[in-house]
Amino acid sequence: MTEIILASGSEIRQILLRNAGVDFRAVVARVDEDAMRDGMLAEGASARDIADALAEMKAQKVSARHPEALVIGCDQVLNLQGAMLTKPESREHAREQLMQLRGKRHELLSAAVICEAGKPLWRHVGQVRLTMRMFSESYLDAYIARNWDSIRHSVGAYKLEEEGVRLFSQVQGDYFTVLGLPLLELLSYLTLRGDLDG
Repeated sequence: MTEIILASGSEIRQILLRNAGVDFRAVVARVDEDAMRDGMLAEGASARDIADALAEMKAQKVSARHPEALVIGCDQVLNLQGAMLTKPESREHAREQLMQLRGKRHELLSAAVICEAGKPLWRHVGQVRLTMRMFSESYLDAYIARNWDSIRHSVGAYKLEEEGVRLFSQVQGDYFTVLGLPLLELLSYLTLRGDLDG
């Protein structure tokens, strides 16, 4: 069996793969995401293209060091009416982002790219539409105070698998994509290839 490497330090992505019975190891890809994202935004790239390019860059970086393995690179982008939101830099930044999202619909795009010997073999970008409710500012402040240690690692300053679910009135799309990994499509590909029992 070909070794599978997840080019990510994301705890939730590791949990999703582990829970699905995938034998893998995690190797964090050291890449300058901000510089690449900013450069692509300056060129007018779409949120989908940015998520895909970042996932590919992470997979290729780790694949260059482990050419014999299948390397999964992932990235997630939040698109709010053409503006991209990132992981919050401070509690104040988290509050600003959540106030921007309040009462509006936004999209989460979760990209996964598999590389072998530094070359992409497969890619998928999952898309989910989420609508935030008109929560009160007092609730928002309490939410950030309770959850800051967790949400500072998430684009948009929320985690749907935690208290962040209370911020929403509607979610349209695949739950795993919200968590940052188009898991069903990834598992289907690995099963068809014979890397997972099927």
